[in-house]
Amino acid sequence: MKKLVSNGLGIIASLALSALLPLHSVAAQNNSAPTNYQNPVIPGFHPDPSITRVGEDYYLANSSFEWFPAVPIYHSKDLVNWQLISYAVSEPDYLPELADVDKTRGIYAPTLRYHDGTYYMITTCVQCGSNFYVTATNPQGPWSKPIWVEGDRGIDPDLFWENGKAYYTGTGILEPKKVTWPNPNGIWIQEIDLKTGTLLGSKTQLTYGHAINARWTEGPHIYKIDDKKGKKRYMLLVAEGGTGEDHAVNVFDSQSLKGPYVPHHKNPIITHRNLGNNEQINSTGHADIIQTQNGDWWMVLLAKRKFEDSKGALHNMLARETFLVPVVMENGWPVANPGYARIPHQAQRPDLPWTPFPKKPVRDEFDQPTLDLAFNMLRNPTEKWHQISNGSLVLNTRSANLSDNRVNPSMLVRRIQDIQYKAATEVEFNATKNESAGLVIYRDYNSYYQLSKSQTHITLGYMKKGKYTEVAHVPFTKKSAVFGVKSTPDLQLQFSYGSTAKHMKPIGGLVSAVATSDQMAGGFNGPYVGMYTTSDGELSTNSAEFKWFEYEGFDRAQ
Repeated sequence: MKKLVSNGLGIIASLALSALLPLHSVAAQNNSAPTNYQNPVIPGFHPDPSITRVGEDYYLANSSFEWFPAVPIYHSKDLVNWQLISYAVSEPDYLPELADVDKTRGIYAPTLRYHDGTYYMITTCVQCGSNFYVTATNPQGPWSKPIWVEGDRGIDPDLFWENGKAYYTGTGILEPKKVTWPNPNGIWIQEIDLKTGTLLGSKTQLTYGHAINARWTEGPHIYKIDDKKGKKRYMLLVAEGGTGEDHAVNVFDSQSLKGPYVPHHKNPIITHRNLGNNEQINSTGHADIIQTQNGDWWMVLLAKRKFEDSKGALHNMLARETFLVPVVMENGWPVANPGYARIPHQAQRPDLPWTPFPKKPVRDEFDQPTLDLAFNMLRNPTEKWHQISNGSLVLNTRSANLSDNRVNPSMLVRRIQDIQYKAATEVEFNATKNESAGLVIYRDYNSYYQLSKSQTHITLGYMKKGKYTEVAHVPFTKKSAVFGVKSTPDLQLQFSYGSTAKHMKPIGGLVSAVATSDQMAGGFNGPYVGMYTTSDGELSTNSAEFKWFEYEGFDRAQ
Protein backbone atom coordinates (compact mmCIF):
# COMPACT_ATOMS: atom_id res chain seq x y z
CA MET A 1 0.00 0.00 0.00
CA LYS A 2 1.25 3.49 -0.81
CA LYS A 3 2.22 5.63 2.15
CA LEU A 4 1.09 9.22 2.32
CA VAL A 5 3.33 11.80 3.90
CA SER A 6 1.22 13.76 6.34
CA ASN A 7 2.09 17.36 7.04
CA GLY A 8 1.77 19.76 9.95
CA LEU A 9 2.61 17.33 12.76
CA GLY A 10 5.00 15.19 10.77
CA ILE A 11 2.77 12.10 10.97
CA ILE A 12 3.16 9.27 8.49
CA ALA A 13 -0.22 7.74 7.74
CA SER A 14 -1.59 5.35 5.17
CA LEU A 15 -4.48 6.40 2.99
CA ALA A 16 -6.75 3.82 4.58
CA LEU A 17 -5.94 5.15 8.05
CA SER A 18 -6.48 8.74 6.93
CA ALA A 19 -9.87 7.80 5.57
CA LEU A 20 -10.92 6.63 9.02
CA LEU A 21 -9.72 9.62 11.02
CA PRO A 22 -12.60 11.33 12.86
CA LEU A 23 -13.32 14.97 12.20
CA HIS A 24 -12.95 15.89 15.87
CA SER A 25 -11.04 14.47 18.79
CA VAL A 26 -12.49 11.41 20.49
CA ALA A 27 -12.88 13.57 23.59
CA ALA A 28 -15.80 15.29 21.86
CA GLN A 29 -17.76 12.08 22.19
CA ASN A 30 -17.52 12.43 25.96
CA ASN A 31 -19.05 15.92 25.89
CA SER A 32 -15.72 17.46 26.93
CA ALA A 33 -13.78 19.98 24.91
CA PRO A 34 -11.08 18.27 22.84
CA THR A 35 -7.51 19.52 22.74
CA ASN A 36 -7.15 19.14 18.98
CA TYR A 37 -9.31 19.43 15.89
CA GLN A 38 -9.13 17.39 12.69
CA ASN A 39 -9.09 18.72 9.14
CA PRO A 40 -11.09 19.31 7.05
CA VAL A 41 -13.49 21.24 9.27
CA ILE A 42 -16.20 21.22 6.56
CA PRO A 43 -15.67 17.99 4.57
CA GLY A 44 -17.04 17.24 1.14
CA PHE A 45 -17.69 19.68 -1.70
CA HIS A 46 -17.08 23.04 0.05
CA PRO A 47 -14.58 25.05 -2.02
CA ASP A 48 -13.43 28.68 -1.93
CA PRO A 49 -14.28 29.45 1.71
CA SER A 50 -14.74 33.07 2.77
CA ILE A 51 -15.21 33.96 6.42
CA THR A 52 -16.37 36.88 8.54
CA ARG A 53 -16.81 37.42 12.28
CA VAL A 54 -19.54 39.35 14.07
CA GLY A 55 -18.84 39.46 17.79
CA GLU A 56 -18.42 35.85 18.92
CA ASP A 57 -20.09 34.38 15.83
CA TYR A 58 -18.34 33.22 12.66
CA TYR A 59 -19.98 32.87 9.27
CA LEU A 60 -18.57 31.16 6.19
CA ALA A 61 -19.64 30.94 2.54
CA ASN A 62 -18.62 28.45 -0.17
CA SER A 63 -18.85 28.27 -3.94
CA SER A 64 -21.71 26.18 -5.32
CA PHE A 65 -21.26 26.37 -9.13
CA GLU A 66 -24.35 24.95 -10.91
CA TRP A 67 -26.07 23.72 -7.75
CA PHE A 68 -29.16 25.32 -6.20
CA PRO A 69 -29.87 26.75 -3.68
CA ALA A 70 -26.63 28.62 -4.23
CA VAL A 71 -23.80 29.71 -1.89
CA PRO A 72 -24.22 27.78 1.39
CA ILE A 73 -23.79 29.89 4.54
CA TYR A 74 -22.35 28.22 7.66
CA HIS A 75 -22.24 29.37 11.29
CA SER A 76 -19.74 28.51 14.03
CA LYS A 77 -18.76 29.64 17.50
CA ASP A 78 -15.40 27.84 17.62
CA LEU A 79 -14.17 27.64 13.98
CA VAL A 80 -14.29 23.83 14.15
CA ASN A 81 -17.97 22.94 14.47
CA TRP A 82 -20.00 24.37 11.59
CA GLN A 83 -23.74 24.31 10.90
CA LEU A 84 -25.45 25.08 7.60
CA ILE A 85 -27.93 27.90 8.31
CA SER A 86 -28.96 29.29 4.90
CA TYR A 87 -28.12 29.93 1.27
CA ALA A 88 -27.34 33.38 -0.06
CA VAL A 89 -29.43 32.64 -3.16
CA SER A 90 -32.45 30.45 -2.48
CA GLU A 91 -35.31 32.12 -4.36
CA PRO A 92 -35.57 30.71 -7.93
CA ASP A 93 -36.86 34.04 -9.29
CA TYR A 94 -33.81 35.89 -7.99
CA LEU A 95 -31.27 34.20 -10.27
CA PRO A 96 -33.04 32.74 -13.34
CA GLU A 97 -29.74 32.87 -15.24
CA LEU A 98 -28.50 29.88 -13.22
CA ALA A 99 -31.02 27.64 -15.00
CA ASP A 100 -28.86 27.46 -18.15
CA VAL A 101 -25.21 27.01 -17.22
CA ASP A 102 -22.79 24.22 -18.10
CA LYS A 103 -21.38 21.84 -15.52
CA THR A 104 -18.87 23.50 -13.14
CA ARG A 105 -20.06 26.92 -14.25
CA GLY A 106 -22.38 29.17 -12.26
CA ILE A 107 -21.38 30.51 -8.82
CA TYR A 108 -17.63 31.00 -8.31
CA ALA A 109 -15.67 32.15 -5.27
CA PRO A 110 -17.91 34.23 -2.99
CA THR A 111 -16.65 36.81 -0.53
CA LEU A 112 -18.65 37.11 2.70
CA ARG A 113 -18.33 40.34 4.69
CA TYR A 114 -20.17 42.27 7.42
CA HIS A 115 -20.30 46.06 7.55
CA ASP A 116 -22.41 48.49 9.56
CA GLY A 117 -25.19 46.05 10.41
CA THR A 118 -25.40 44.37 7.00
CA TYR A 119 -24.02 41.09 5.64
CA TYR A 120 -22.73 41.15 2.07
CA MET A 121 -22.09 38.16 -0.17
CA ILE A 122 -20.47 39.11 -3.47
CA THR A 123 -19.61 36.57 -6.14
CA THR A 124 -19.31 35.67 -9.82
CA CYS A 125 -21.90 33.77 -11.82
CA VAL A 126 -20.09 32.37 -14.84
CA GLN A 127 -22.36 32.17 -17.92
CA CYS A 128 -24.92 34.29 -16.03
CA GLY A 129 -23.59 37.65 -17.14
CA SER A 130 -21.18 39.06 -14.56
CA ASN A 131 -20.74 39.64 -10.83
CA PHE A 132 -23.41 40.40 -8.24
CA TYR A 133 -23.93 40.77 -4.52
CA VAL A 134 -26.77 40.13 -2.11
CA THR A 135 -27.34 41.53 1.37
CA ALA A 136 -29.05 40.51 4.61
CA THR A 137 -29.38 41.86 8.13
CA ASN A 138 -29.46 38.28 9.42
CA PRO A 139 -27.18 35.61 7.90
CA GLN A 140 -30.05 33.12 8.16
CA GLY A 141 -31.89 35.29 5.66
CA PRO A 142 -33.83 36.49 3.96
CA TRP A 143 -31.16 37.57 1.49
CA SER A 144 -31.90 40.30 -1.03
CA LYS A 145 -32.29 40.05 -4.77
CA PRO A 146 -28.96 40.17 -6.62
CA ILE A 147 -27.53 43.58 -7.38
CA TRP A 148 -25.38 43.27 -10.50
CA VAL A 149 -22.05 45.07 -10.66
CA GLU A 150 -21.84 47.40 -13.63
CA GLY A 151 -18.57 47.47 -15.51
CA ASP A 152 -16.78 44.24 -14.56
CA ARG A 153 -16.83 40.74 -16.01
CA GLY A 154 -13.90 39.27 -14.05
CA ILE A 155 -14.12 36.67 -11.31
CA ASP A 156 -13.70 36.45 -7.52
CA PRO A 157 -14.74 39.96 -6.41
CA ASP A 158 -14.00 41.31 -2.93
CA LEU A 159 -15.41 44.21 -0.87
CA PHE A 160 -13.58 46.60 1.47
CA TRP A 161 -14.72 49.71 3.33
CA GLU A 162 -12.76 52.78 4.41
CA ASN A 163 -13.64 56.37 5.34
CA GLY A 164 -17.29 55.93 4.45
CA LYS A 165 -16.56 54.52 1.00
CA ALA A 166 -16.90 50.99 -0.35
CA TYR A 167 -14.28 49.49 -2.66
CA TYR A 168 -14.60 46.66 -5.11
CA THR A 169 -11.61 44.45 -5.86
CA GLY A 170 -11.70 42.53 -9.13
CA THR A 171 -9.46 40.36 -11.27
CA GLY A 172 -7.94 41.23 -14.63
CA ILE A 173 -5.14 43.13 -16.30
CA LEU A 174 -5.84 46.75 -17.17
CA GLU A 175 -2.81 47.11 -19.46
CA PRO A 176 -2.15 43.70 -21.07
CA LYS A 177 1.04 44.89 -22.78
CA LYS A 178 2.75 45.08 -19.37
CA VAL A 179 2.78 41.27 -18.97
CA THR A 180 4.34 38.79 -21.37
CA TRP A 181 4.30 35.44 -19.56
CA PRO A 182 1.65 32.72 -20.10
CA ASN A 183 -1.68 32.71 -18.24
CA PRO A 184 -1.26 35.98 -16.35
CA ASN A 185 -3.93 37.66 -14.30
CA GLY A 186 -4.00 40.57 -11.90
CA ILE A 187 -5.92 42.33 -9.16
CA TRP A 188 -7.38 45.83 -9.39
CA ILE A 189 -9.52 48.07 -7.17
CA GLN A 190 -12.25 50.64 -7.75
CA GLU A 191 -14.81 52.47 -5.66
CA ILE A 192 -18.36 51.08 -5.82
CA ASP A 193 -21.81 52.43 -5.03
CA LEU A 194 -23.37 49.54 -3.12
CA LYS A 195 -26.88 50.93 -3.54
CA THR A 196 -26.76 50.48 -7.31
CA GLY A 197 -23.75 48.28 -8.09
CA THR A 198 -22.15 51.06 -10.13
CA LEU A 199 -18.36 51.26 -10.19
CA LEU A 200 -17.14 54.80 -9.58
CA GLY A 201 -14.03 56.58 -10.81
CA SER A 202 -11.14 54.70 -12.34
CA LYS A 203 -9.64 51.28 -11.79
CA THR A 204 -6.21 50.95 -10.16
CA GLN A 205 -4.05 47.88 -10.80
CA LEU A 206 -2.77 46.46 -7.52
CA THR A 207 -0.67 43.53 -8.71
CA TYR A 208 0.09 41.24 -11.63
CA GLY A 209 1.11 38.46 -9.26
CA HIS A 210 3.91 37.71 -6.83
CA ALA A 211 6.51 37.22 -9.61
CA ILE A 212 6.94 37.78 -13.35
CA ASN A 213 5.74 34.23 -14.08
CA ALA A 214 2.79 34.21 -11.67
CA ARG A 215 -0.22 32.40 -13.16
CA TRP A 216 -3.95 32.83 -12.57
CA THR A 217 -3.85 35.40 -9.77
CA GLU A 218 -7.36 35.43 -8.28
CA GLY A 219 -9.39 35.24 -5.06
CA PRO A 220 -8.29 38.64 -3.66
CA HIS A 221 -9.03 39.74 -0.09
CA ILE A 222 -7.82 43.02 1.44
CA TYR A 223 -7.27 43.51 5.19
CA LYS A 224 -6.22 46.53 7.24
CA ILE A 225 -3.93 45.44 10.05
CA ASP A 226 -1.34 46.76 12.47
CA ASP A 227 2.30 46.45 11.42
CA LYS A 228 5.15 45.78 13.83
CA LYS A 229 5.32 49.48 14.76
CA GLY A 230 1.59 49.73 15.46
CA LYS A 231 0.82 51.59 12.26
CA LYS A 232 -2.03 50.62 9.99
CA ARG A 233 -1.19 49.01 6.67
CA TYR A 234 -2.98 47.01 4.00
CA MET A 235 -2.48 43.36 3.23
CA LEU A 236 -3.65 41.72 0.00
CA LEU A 237 -4.16 37.94 0.08
CA VAL A 238 -4.52 36.11 -3.25
CA ALA A 239 -4.67 32.62 -4.73
CA GLU A 240 -2.25 31.77 -7.52
CA GLY A 241 -1.14 28.81 -9.58
CA GLY A 242 -4.55 27.50 -10.59
CA THR A 243 -6.96 25.27 -8.68
CA GLY A 244 -4.93 22.05 -9.10
CA GLU A 245 -1.82 20.81 -7.34
CA ASP A 246 0.09 24.05 -8.06
CA HIS A 247 -2.41 26.08 -6.04
CA ALA A 248 -0.90 28.46 -3.48
CA VAL A 249 -1.62 31.42 -1.21
CA ASN A 250 0.45 34.59 -1.63
CA VAL A 251 0.41 37.88 0.24
CA PHE A 252 1.27 41.51 -0.59
CA ASP A 253 1.80 44.63 1.51
CA SER A 254 1.03 48.32 1.02
CA GLN A 255 0.97 51.53 3.03
CA SER A 256 -1.95 52.74 0.90
CA LEU A 257 -5.21 51.07 -0.05
CA LYS A 258 -4.53 51.64 -3.74
CA GLY A 259 -0.92 50.52 -3.59
CA PRO A 260 1.72 50.01 -4.65
CA TYR A 261 1.52 46.45 -3.26
CA VAL A 262 4.81 44.68 -2.64
CA PRO A 263 4.90 40.86 -2.69
CA HIS A 264 6.15 39.15 0.45
CA HIS A 265 9.63 37.66 -0.04
CA LYS A 266 8.49 34.49 1.77
CA ASN A 267 5.68 33.73 -0.70
CA PRO A 268 3.87 31.42 -0.95
CA ILE A 269 2.82 31.51 2.67
CA ILE A 270 1.16 28.12 2.24
CA THR A 271 1.19 25.55 -0.56
CA HIS A 272 1.58 21.80 -0.99
CA ARG A 273 2.79 22.03 -4.58
CA ASN A 274 6.31 20.96 -3.59
CA LEU A 275 5.36 17.90 -1.53
CA GLY A 276 5.04 15.38 -4.36
CA ASN A 277 2.25 13.35 -5.89
CA ASN A 278 1.69 11.13 -2.85
CA GLU A 279 0.82 13.92 -0.42
CA GLN A 280 -2.70 13.25 0.80
CA ILE A 281 -3.71 16.90 1.29
CA ASN A 282 -3.09 18.70 -1.99
CA SER A 283 -4.24 21.60 -4.20
CA THR A 284 -4.16 24.02 -1.25
CA GLY A 285 -5.21 27.61 -1.86
CA HIS A 286 -7.95 30.23 -2.12
CA ALA A 287 -7.77 31.43 1.47
CA ASP A 288 -9.40 33.96 3.76
CA ILE A 289 -8.19 34.91 7.24
CA ILE A 290 -9.98 36.01 10.39
CA GLN A 291 -8.96 37.40 13.77
CA THR A 292 -10.79 35.98 16.77
CA GLN A 293 -12.22 38.02 19.61
CA ASN A 294 -9.12 36.92 21.56
CA GLY A 295 -6.75 38.44 19.00
CA ASP A 296 -5.63 35.14 17.42
CA TRP A 297 -5.49 34.68 13.65
CA TRP A 298 -6.82 31.71 11.64
CA MET A 299 -7.00 30.86 7.96
CA VAL A 300 -9.69 28.96 6.08
CA LEU A 301 -8.76 27.63 2.66
CA LEU A 302 -9.61 24.90 0.22
CA ALA A 303 -7.69 21.70 -0.43
CA LYS A 304 -8.30 18.20 -1.71
CA ARG A 305 -7.54 14.81 -0.17
CA LYS A 306 -6.25 11.75 -2.01
CA PHE A 307 -7.38 8.25 -1.15
CA GLU A 308 -6.13 4.89 -2.35
CA ASP A 309 -8.36 2.51 -4.27
CA SER A 310 -8.25 -1.29 -4.24
CA LYS A 311 -5.61 -1.26 -6.99
CA GLY A 312 -3.29 1.21 -5.26
CA ALA A 313 -4.18 4.23 -7.40
CA LEU A 314 -4.79 7.61 -5.75
CA HIS A 315 -7.98 9.60 -6.26
CA ASN A 316 -9.43 12.90 -5.07
CA MET A 317 -12.88 11.61 -4.12
CA LEU A 318 -14.54 14.45 -2.20
CA ALA A 319 -13.45 17.39 -4.38
CA ARG A 320 -12.32 20.63 -2.72
CA GLU A 321 -13.05 20.89 1.00
CA THR A 322 -12.71 23.58 3.68
CA PHE A 323 -9.66 23.39 5.96
CA LEU A 324 -8.54 25.41 8.99
CA VAL A 325 -4.95 26.54 9.66
CA PRO A 326 -3.51 28.49 12.60
CA VAL A 327 -1.78 31.77 11.68
CA VAL A 328 0.69 33.88 13.62
CA MET A 329 1.58 37.43 12.62
CA GLU A 330 5.35 37.92 12.65
CA ASN A 331 6.59 41.41 11.85
CA GLY A 332 3.19 42.13 10.41
CA TRP A 333 3.24 39.17 8.01
CA PRO A 334 1.10 36.03 8.33
CA VAL A 335 2.88 32.75 9.07
CA ALA A 336 0.62 29.79 8.37
CA ASN A 337 1.00 26.87 10.79
CA PRO A 338 4.37 28.05 12.18
CA GLY A 339 7.11 25.46 11.97
CA TYR A 340 5.38 23.51 9.21
CA ALA A 341 3.74 25.94 6.72
CA ARG A 342 1.35 23.17 5.74
CA ILE A 343 -2.27 22.26 6.40
CA PRO A 344 -2.20 20.02 9.47
CA HIS A 345 -4.18 16.80 9.64
CA GLN A 346 -4.74 17.84 13.23
CA ALA A 347 -3.69 20.75 15.39
CA GLN A 348 -4.53 22.44 18.68
CA ARG A 349 -8.00 23.84 18.32
CA PRO A 350 -8.75 27.58 18.55
CA ASP A 351 -8.93 29.17 22.00
CA LEU A 352 -12.70 29.55 21.75
CA PRO A 353 -15.60 28.01 23.68
CA TRP A 354 -16.18 24.49 22.34
CA THR A 355 -19.64 24.66 20.77
CA PRO A 356 -20.75 21.54 18.90
CA PHE A 357 -24.16 21.53 17.25
CA PRO A 358 -26.79 18.84 17.89
CA LYS A 359 -26.24 15.75 15.79
CA LYS A 360 -28.74 15.48 12.95
CA PRO A 361 -30.72 12.24 12.59
CA VAL A 362 -29.30 9.76 10.10
CA ARG A 363 -32.75 9.31 8.57
CA ASP A 364 -34.89 12.11 7.16
CA GLU A 365 -38.51 11.01 7.49
CA PHE A 366 -39.77 14.02 5.50
CA ASP A 367 -41.99 14.92 8.44
CA GLN A 368 -41.20 18.64 8.29
CA PRO A 369 -43.01 21.08 5.99
CA THR A 370 -39.81 22.08 4.18
CA LEU A 371 -36.80 20.20 2.87
CA ASP A 372 -33.70 19.92 4.99
CA LEU A 373 -31.10 22.52 4.00
CA ALA A 374 -28.65 19.80 3.04
CA PHE A 375 -30.57 18.94 -0.15
CA ASN A 376 -29.59 20.54 -3.46
CA MET A 377 -30.79 20.34 -7.03
CA LEU A 378 -29.04 20.89 -10.34
CA ARG A 379 -29.46 24.48 -11.47
CA ASN A 380 -32.25 26.90 -10.81
CA PRO A 381 -35.70 25.29 -11.26
CA THR A 382 -38.05 26.86 -13.78
CA GLU A 383 -41.07 25.01 -12.40
CA LYS A 384 -42.06 23.42 -9.09
CA TRP A 385 -41.57 19.66 -9.33
CA HIS A 386 -41.26 18.49 -5.74
CA GLN A 387 -43.30 18.70 -2.56
CA ILE A 388 -43.51 17.14 0.89
CA SER A 389 -46.89 15.49 1.30
CA ASN A 390 -48.17 13.19 4.05
CA GLY A 391 -44.69 12.41 5.31
CA SER A 392 -43.20 11.66 1.88
CA LEU A 393 -41.07 13.55 -0.60
CA VAL A 394 -42.88 13.53 -3.94
CA LEU A 395 -40.85 14.13 -7.13
CA ASN A 396 -42.67 14.69 -10.40
CA THR A 397 -41.43 12.33 -13.11
CA ARG A 398 -40.14 14.60 -15.87
CA SER A 399 -38.35 14.16 -19.18
CA ALA A 400 -34.91 15.42 -18.10
CA ASN A 401 -32.41 12.60 -17.65
CA LEU A 402 -29.23 12.26 -15.61
CA SER A 403 -27.19 12.16 -18.82
CA ASP A 404 -28.54 15.52 -20.06
CA ASN A 405 -26.48 18.70 -19.69
CA ARG A 406 -27.85 22.14 -18.82
CA VAL A 407 -31.09 20.74 -17.38
CA ASN A 408 -32.85 20.75 -14.02
CA PRO A 409 -33.80 17.08 -13.55
CA SER A 410 -36.14 15.73 -10.86
CA MET A 411 -33.24 14.99 -8.54
CA LEU A 412 -32.65 16.01 -4.92
CA VAL A 413 -29.25 15.11 -3.48
CA ARG A 414 -26.93 15.98 -0.63
CA ARG A 415 -23.14 16.28 -0.49
CA ILE A 416 -21.09 13.14 0.14
CA GLN A 417 -18.82 14.10 3.05
CA ASP A 418 -17.12 10.81 3.89
CA ILE A 419 -15.05 8.14 2.19
CA GLN A 420 -16.92 5.51 4.21
CA TYR A 421 -20.66 6.10 4.26
CA LYS A 422 -23.98 4.43 3.67
CA ALA A 423 -27.09 5.87 2.06
CA ALA A 424 -30.55 4.45 1.46
CA THR A 425 -34.08 5.41 0.47
CA GLU A 426 -37.49 3.83 0.01
CA VAL A 427 -39.49 4.74 -3.09
CA GLU A 428 -43.07 3.96 -4.05
CA PHE A 429 -43.50 4.22 -7.80
CA ASN A 430 -45.89 2.75 -10.37
CA ALA A 431 -43.61 3.08 -13.36
CA THR A 432 -44.81 2.94 -16.93
CA LYS A 433 -42.75 2.65 -20.10
CA ASN A 434 -39.53 4.73 -20.09
CA GLU A 435 -40.03 5.79 -16.46
CA SER A 436 -37.69 5.04 -13.56
CA ALA A 437 -36.87 6.27 -10.07
CA GLY A 438 -34.30 5.45 -7.45
CA LEU A 439 -30.97 6.21 -5.81
CA VAL A 440 -28.22 8.22 -7.47
CA ILE A 441 -24.59 9.11 -6.77
CA TYR A 442 -24.01 12.13 -8.98
CA ARG A 443 -21.20 14.47 -9.92
CA ASP A 444 -22.16 15.54 -13.44
CA TYR A 445 -23.95 14.25 -16.52
CA ASN A 446 -20.85 12.27 -17.53
CA SER A 447 -20.13 10.89 -14.06
CA TYR A 448 -22.75 9.15 -11.93
CA TYR A 449 -24.16 5.88 -10.56
CA GLN A 450 -27.86 4.97 -10.58
CA LEU A 451 -29.85 2.18 -8.94
CA SER A 452 -33.39 2.45 -10.24
CA LYS A 453 -36.79 0.82 -10.43
CA SER A 454 -38.57 0.68 -13.78
CA GLN A 455 -41.84 -1.00 -14.80
CA THR A 456 -40.39 -4.51 -14.75
CA HIS A 457 -36.82 -4.41 -13.46
CA ILE A 458 -34.29 -2.97 -11.07
CA THR A 459 -31.16 -1.80 -12.85
CA LEU A 460 -27.72 -0.81 -11.59
CA GLY A 461 -25.46 1.15 -13.91
CA TYR A 462 -22.93 3.94 -14.01
CA MET A 463 -21.65 6.66 -16.30
CA LYS A 464 -17.87 7.09 -16.42
CA LYS A 465 -16.30 9.70 -18.69
CA GLY A 466 -19.51 9.79 -20.69
CA LYS A 467 -19.67 6.02 -21.27
CA TYR A 468 -22.58 4.13 -19.68
CA THR A 469 -22.08 0.61 -18.26
CA GLU A 470 -24.93 -1.57 -17.04
CA VAL A 471 -23.78 -3.63 -14.05
CA ALA A 472 -26.89 -5.62 -13.19
CA HIS A 473 -30.51 -6.01 -14.30
CA VAL A 474 -32.97 -8.09 -12.20
CA PRO A 475 -36.74 -8.62 -12.46
CA PHE A 476 -38.84 -6.59 -10.01
CA THR A 477 -42.52 -5.65 -10.29
CA LYS A 478 -43.48 -4.58 -6.77
CA LYS A 479 -44.70 -1.05 -6.24
CA SER A 480 -42.24 -0.18 -3.45
CA ALA A 481 -38.50 -0.70 -3.35
CA VAL A 482 -35.71 0.11 -0.92
CA PHE A 483 -32.34 1.04 -2.40
CA GLY A 484 -29.05 1.24 -0.53
CA VAL A 485 -25.33 1.78 -1.05
CA LYS A 486 -22.31 1.36 1.19
CA SER A 487 -18.80 2.57 0.43
CA THR A 488 -15.56 0.97 1.54
CA PRO A 489 -12.19 2.47 2.61
CA ASP A 490 -10.63 1.29 -0.66
CA LEU A 491 -13.12 3.22 -2.79
CA GLN A 492 -15.64 0.57 -3.73
CA LEU A 493 -19.43 0.63 -3.64
CA GLN A 494 -21.83 -2.15 -2.72
CA PHE A 495 -25.39 -1.48 -3.86
CA SER A 496 -28.42 -3.35 -2.54
CA TYR A 497 -32.19 -3.51 -3.05
CA GLY A 498 -35.27 -5.07 -1.51
CA SER A 499 -39.01 -4.81 -1.09
CA THR A 500 -38.41 -3.67 2.52
CA ALA A 501 -35.40 -2.51 4.51
CA LYS A 502 -35.34 -5.89 6.31
CA HIS A 503 -35.13 -7.90 3.09
CA MET A 504 -32.22 -6.41 1.22
CA LYS A 505 -30.10 -8.20 -1.39
CA PRO A 506 -26.75 -7.10 -2.84
CA ILE A 507 -26.73 -6.29 -6.52
CA GLY A 508 -23.83 -6.15 -8.95
CA GLY A 509 -20.98 -6.98 -6.57
CA LEU A 510 -18.39 -4.40 -5.59
CA VAL A 511 -18.19 -1.51 -8.03
CA SER A 512 -15.33 1.01 -8.16
CA ALA A 513 -16.38 4.40 -6.79
CA VAL A 514 -13.89 6.42 -8.81
CA ALA A 515 -16.21 7.43 -11.68
CA THR A 516 -17.08 10.55 -9.64
CA SER A 517 -13.47 11.33 -8.62
CA ASP A 518 -11.56 14.38 -9.83
CA GLN A 519 -9.32 12.13 -11.89
CA MET A 520 -12.32 10.80 -13.86
CA ALA A 521 -14.87 13.61 -13.75
CA GLY A 522 -12.71 16.73 -13.58
CA GLY A 523 -14.26 20.13 -13.09
CA PHE A 524 -14.82 22.20 -9.96
CA ASN A 525 -17.92 20.66 -8.40
CA GLY A 526 -18.20 17.61 -6.12
CA PRO A 527 -20.10 14.35 -5.51
CA TYR A 528 -23.65 14.07 -4.18
CA VAL A 529 -25.98 11.21 -3.23
CA GLY A 530 -29.78 11.24 -3.24
CA MET A 531 -33.03 10.54 -5.10
CA TYR A 532 -34.27 11.02 -8.64
CA THR A 533 -36.94 10.10 -11.17
CA THR A 534 -37.14 10.48 -14.95
CA SER A 535 -39.31 9.59 -17.94
CA ASP A 536 -36.24 9.54 -20.20
CA GLY A 537 -37.20 12.22 -22.69
CA GLU A 538 -40.90 11.45 -22.77
CA LEU A 539 -43.75 13.50 -21.33
CA SER A 540 -45.15 12.11 -18.07
CA THR A 541 -47.75 12.95 -15.44
CA ASN A 542 -46.40 10.38 -12.99
CA SER A 543 -44.55 10.99 -9.71
CA ALA A 544 -42.28 9.03 -7.38
CA GLU A 545 -42.94 9.03 -3.65
CA PHE A 546 -39.86 8.74 -1.43
CA LYS A 547 -40.76 7.64 2.10
CA TRP A 548 -37.43 8.48 3.70
CA PHE A 549 -33.78 9.07 2.95
CA GLU A 550 -30.78 8.36 5.13
CA TYR A 551 -27.10 9.19 5.01
CA GLU A 552 -24.53 8.14 7.59
CA GLY A 553 -20.82 8.85 7.43
CA PHE A 554 -18.21 6.86 9.30
CA ASP A 555 -15.16 9.11 8.88
CA ARG A 556 -16.33 11.68 11.42
CA ALA A 557 -17.31 11.84 15.08
CA GLN A 558 -20.15 14.33 15.33
